[in-house]
Amino acid sequence: MNKPFKPSDLAKALRTGDRAALARAITLVESKRPEHRAEAQELLKLVLPATGKSARIGITGAPGVGKSTTIDALGTYLTENGHRVAVLAVDPSSVRTGGSILGDKTRMQKLASDERAFVRPSPSAGTLGGVAVRTRETMLLCEAAGYDVVLVETVGIGQSETSVADMTDTFLALMLPGAGDELQGIKKGLLELVDVVAVNKADGDNLPRARAAASSLKAALHILASSAGTEAPPVLTYSALTGDGIGDLWKALEAHRKKLAANGQLAKKHSEQQVRWMWSLVEDRIRDKLKSDPKLKSKMPALEKAVAEGKQPPALAAEEILKLLGIS
Repeated sequence: MNKPFKPSDLAKALRTGDRAALARAITLVESKRPEHRAEAQELLKLVLPATGKSARIGITGAPGVGKSTTIDALGTYLTENGHRVAVLAVDPSSVRTGGSILGDKTRMQKLASDERAFVRPSPSAGTLGGVAVRTRETMLLCEAAGYDVVLVETVGIGQSETSVADMTDTFLALMLPGAGDELQGIKKGLLELVDVVAVNKADGDNLPRARAAASSLKAALHILASSAGTEAPPVLTYSALTGDGIGDLWKALEAHRKKLAANGQLAKKHSEQQVRWMWSLVEDRIRDKLKSDPKLKSKMPALEKAVAEGKQPPALAAEEILKLLGIS
């Protein structure tokens, strides 16, 4: 087919599942050129009716827990069972280093060569907020292209976990057996985000330790959930290496989403996420304006210096910046 460039052409090609059109559409929404931004928004408006029907799953876990191997195993399980899977990332390291951990697709060897899967690294520059916005838009494009499961990996911790939880239906936390920090992670607020907990590496000599870790987690989550007046998330064990438990893990993820849909919470969640996304876009454009407008850029160093040296209150400096933006 001819290469589509107009938003209407891209939208039409996307809905046929054309992978080249999808890659081109994602490049368009990631572009920072003003003319591309307008075209990207037109494209997103055109494909919006075809979005929102996929299972959006966020995945987090400490380094070494096996996120990539898990995504590779889970994604392969899903494609073998008739699903089309897209894998995206929210990678805070890209903000600091200009690169993406997910850039090397050899981390997901099976999915990278699977015609029913699409693996895409996070944008390689900008604020974490900007990366999250681009990931949200990429997710919509993948849904329009017919991917019915979208796995969003958070490579970092903290704010990136919150960003991923705020764009997905179900949030999965991966744990290691005997790592000693499972409970510490939960105490830091993971309970407020997580919907399913899974202990990886439940195989061979690690199996008893994985089961013991799962029991400890269940007990701790039950206590924390009871005190918060909420329901404790399910805790499972699995092995990304052997594939044992992957089917049960998918059932747990699917059960959570079905429960949300049945009681009307899924539609409500999507609506709330859309509104928060709108405000994220507003904040993102303001940051872009501060960084790109020559007049504003020239005044920032002096304001920052005055605040750092205690010569001007932060609130007063903030008011000056808002006035420069035309906000008073």
